[in-house]
Amino acid sequence: MMINSLPRGNQSPSISLTFQKKHQETVLNCYMPYISERSKAIREECKAITLYQVGLEYTVDFDHPITFETLAMDSEIKAMVLNDLNTFRNVGKAKECYRSNGKAWKRGYLLYGPPGTGKSSLIAAMANHLKYDIYDFDLSGVENNPGEYLWSMVRNSSSKSMLVFEDIDSSVKPQNPESEDQPGRSGHYMETLLTLLNEAWSCCGDGQIIVLTTTQKEMLEPQLLKPGLIDLQIHMSYCTISAFNQLAFNHFGIRHHGLFEDIEGLIQKVEITLAEVVVELMKSRDAEVSLQGLVRLLHKKLAEKENLQN
Repeated sequence: MMINSLPRGNQSPSISLTFQKKHQETVLNCYMPYISERSKAIREECKAITLYQVGLEYTVDFDHPITFETLAMDSEIKAMVLNDLNTFRNVGKAKECYRSNGKAWKRGYLLYGPPGTGKSSLIAAMANHLKYDIYDFDLSGVENNPGEYLWSMVRNSSSKSMLVFEDIDSSVKPQNPESEDQPGRSGHYMETLLTLLNEAWSCCGDGQIIVLTTTQKEMLEPQLLKPGLIDLQIHMSYCTISAFNQLAFNHFGIRHHGLFEDIEGLIQKVEITLAEVVVELMKSRDAEVSLQGLVRLLHKKLAEKENLQN
């Protein structure tokens, strides 16, 4: 077998492959499929991710550095999500596997929990892991818009992409009990959202991930949570010990410190968001200074909690 590089002007060189005829079956049935798969994998690894801000009508390159390796999240939940994504993507003939079970080759996630618990960071890690473009749908003005533009964007979204609907509870307000005959803002919003999700499941590209986020899961209509729209519900909790350890490593490159034991003990007693921890850690490049500040904040939260209980 001989491989020759053939340059073509300013273009990248092409490859000429020569082999003896007796090796034809091996080359065609083993070598070429391997080259094709490796080429596809390399293209996927090098793919630039695009963020489509649907509703705000602008497109940017997605350049978020976070990965599952650096994601600060409860370690067990992170492992579960990563395994679920890999199973979805790497089940062999994934499309045929889903179709044989009467399902579209898509996966729906609901991320729920208080603000500042890392929902957007998880979405970024998912997109970087899968090398998927992101369609981020802004539904804030949906009460004044019949949604035709949004529906067209759902229909035209590419295969193997992420459709993200963040803070879906933000536009939901209790309806006025004196006007029960009016659909109201909440009713119109939910109707539009359900329509968008049904469009996404029924007529969009294969291999898509659909993500909804909310801070108030209890406000959502039961139709949004039914199997078939949401496959996996992920509770984004307050900071855990494993999440803190990852944040400390991300910021200071340390796995151990004399204050870790105090911090980990306090984290088990109070509720503190990842965002609050990050703010404290970023106050100084000196780990000792930042960690001391975090200890003081945790003690303050513990005192407030004890006062409320008394």
